[in-house]
Amino acid sequence: MVINMQSEVIDQELKFSIQKSTRLHYIDWLRVLAILGVFLYHAVHPFDLTYWHVKNNELSLELTIAIIFFSLWGMQLFFLLAGAGSWLALRRRSSQQYVEERFKRLLIPYIVGVILFTPIMLYLEWYFNTLTGSLQESFLEFILNRNAGFSPMWFGALGYHLWFLGFLFSFSILGLPIFLWMKGNTGKQVISGLAKISVYRGGILIIIVPLLLVQLIFRPLFPLEHDWADFFYQFSFFLIGFILFADERIIKSIQRDWVLFLTIALGSTIILLLMFELGDPFAWSTMPSTPEYYLVWILVTATTWCWIAFILFIGMRFLDFSNTWLQYWKEAILPFYLVHQPIILIIAFFVVQWNASILIKLPVVVLSSFIVSLSFFEFLIKRIELLHPFFGIKVKKPDKF
Repeated sequence: MVINMQSEVIDQELKFSIQKSTRLHYIDWLRVLAILGVFLYHAVHPFDLTYWHVKNNELSLELTIAIIFFSLWGMQLFFLLAGAGSWLALRRRSSQQYVEERFKRLLIPYIVGVILFTPIMLYLEWYFNTLTGSLQESFLEFILNRNAGFSPMWFGALGYHLWFLGFLFSFSILGLPIFLWMKGNTGKQVISGLAKISVYRGGILIIIVPLLLVQLIFRPLFPLEHDWADFFYQFSFFLIGFILFADERIIKSIQRDWVLFLTIALGSTIILLLMFELGDPFAWSTMPSTPEYYLVWILVTATTWCWIAFILFIGMRFLDFSNTWLQYWKEAILPFYLVHQPIILIIAFFVVQWNASILIKLPVVVLSSFIVSLSFFEFLIKRIELLHPFFGIKVKKPDKF
């Protein structure tokens, strides 16, 4: 009775986006914005304190903080949106059509990117390290020399930034049986159970629990980036993206509880920042025998989920519309992603060697890389139809007469 009354109140207070638009334009907008965020993330990497393939002499602490903040939720948001896209896709496609589409739009571009761009990036990284006298090895050499074995790290070792496509293709194949099960009676009951919990204020925060379990189980065993801990953690967000949109009550709870999400996200982010004043959270995150280890990962997981939930609310509230810009970027998004990092690396390779301030170098790298990357799509990939299937652009079927 109480749950039914609360559901009626929510129905009166909230406008549910799926009822307004079967396309869910805000998912497309958030995906586009996420790609642009990834571009910016890579474009500033030569100037922060984290590892990247070429580095400037002058580095910025402020950019480093921004990079770390984005890394907490950026790619996780992307995988969650991909899971939501799978829910939408399987509403109008068969399992075979779903697999075929993922093969064409994910695996083929990954292979093409590895063949075309990895040799360029590997050479520039190696040559830059030679010029600067650095003892760093390239990421590919790092993996090969240490025998990664059966590991998802190979996606990044072979493809650099294209690891994302390798992960996403794997998630699509591994997730399909789970999605089909969720569409059955038992799966619907499980999703309905989560939906009933989400009806209560803050109930959807329960999602933090399985995410944290994945972190605590796999992270001590596989601490390296893009290894199995990252793989299963990101896979969890992919599955959650499917679940969120499988029941309207869950989405409505995200629309309702946005203030709570924002409050927790800001609070946990501030606590994480304050921890740098007390010690080294990065070191703590690798020491499972200490209490600090669990505190760090609880805060990280809560921060990630709450920022993502809040961003979803922003998308539902302000971005559920379509225009010519969205239509353009929906086609450009994958080719832009494929070419952006090698272009950034080429430009940064020369710019970081200038005798100039970071205030000059940074905007030059960001702006010129964006213009060149978008130009590659607009004036080359888009206009040569033969290239479309290799860069993940849907091949238009000829009109029937």
